[in-house]
Amino acid sequence: MSKVIRIGTRDSELAMWQATTVSQKLNDLGYKTEIVPVKSDGDIILDKPLYELGITGIFTKTLDVAMISGKVDIAVHSMKDVPTALPQGIVQAAVLKRANVLDLLVHKGSTDFLSSKGTIATGSLRRKAQWLNKYPSHQVDDLRGNVNTRLQKLKDNDWNGAIFAAAGLERINLKPSEFINLDWMIPAPAQGAMLVVAMHDDDFSLDALAHLNDVESEITTYIERQFLRTLEGGCTAPIGAIVKYNEHDDTLHFKGVLLSLDGSKKFEIQKDVPIGEWKKLGFFAAKEILENGGEALMNELRLAL
Repeated sequence: MSKVIRIGTRDSELAMWQATTVSQKLNDLGYKTEIVPVKSDGDIILDKPLYELGITGIFTKTLDVAMISGKVDIAVHSMKDVPTALPQGIVQAAVLKRANVLDLLVHKGSTDFLSSKGTIATGSLRRKAQWLNKYPSHQVDDLRGNVNTRLQKLKDNDWNGAIFAAAGLERINLKPSEFINLDWMIPAPAQGAMLVVAMHDDDFSLDALAHLNDVESEITTYIERQFLRTLEGGCTAPIGAIVKYNEHDDTLHFKGVLLSLDGSKKFEIQKDVPIGEWKKLGFFAAKEILENGGEALMNELRLAL
C-alpha cells in the first residue's frame, strides 16, 4: 500500500470535514492519503442563484477536471450536489453510511411568523417551492455560500430564518439551539450522503474505497437519483425524493415530489415495494408523475429556467 491516495475536495469547512473523514477511514485500513483542497466556481460566484450559473455540477466540475488531469486520485462530495450523469471516465466508488436526511429551519427568536407573514432564505429551488407551497404568503430570498457563510448572512439580515441541511450543520457542530426540523419537507435526492468518486481505471483507489461503501445508502440514493434523472431531462427543477428501508419486512418506502417554482403546483407520489424491486423504483415513480401532469410542468420549468 505504498501509493498515496490524493483526495480532492472543496476547501469549505464542511467539505474538508468530509474529506478528512474519508482520509481517516482509509488510514484505518492501512492506506496512505493526502488531502488536496480545490476551490470551486460554486464557492467563488456567490452573487447569482445556482440555477442561473447554468451548471448542475457547479460544485463538482473543478474537482472533475482535477481528477481527469491527474492532480488528484479521488474526490469527496455531498452526494446531492453531484449530477446524475458523471463525466466520462469518472465512476461512483463509494457511498458512505448516510447521515440525517432532514432539512431544518434555523430561526431567530419567535416563530410567530409561521402563522402570519414572514421572510426566509434559501438558495435551493426545491426548498423554496416546498416552503411556498406550505406558506404561500411568505417571501423567500436567495441565500448562497457555504454553511458558515450562510449562517453569518442569516445573522446579518432581517430574515426570520433560513433553511439548511441538518447533516451539514451536525457534521461541523454548527447546529444552533433555535431550529425546527422540517419533517414535512421532502429532501433533495441523496441528501445526507457522502459520495466518493474515482477514475474508472484506477483499480488501487477503487479497491480501497470499496471497503467504505454502505450498501443500504448506495441503494436508497440510487433510487432517488434515478427518480431525479428520469424527471429532470437536464433541467434544474424543484424535485425531492427520499427512500427508507424497512428491515422488518424487507421493503422500501419511496416518496417523491415535483413542484412549480412558486409552489402552487405539486405532484407527489408514494410507493412501498419489496426490496427486490429496487432497480427501477425511481424510474417508474418518475414516469407516473410525468404521465399525470408532470410532463407539462417540466416543460414550463425548462422555459422558465
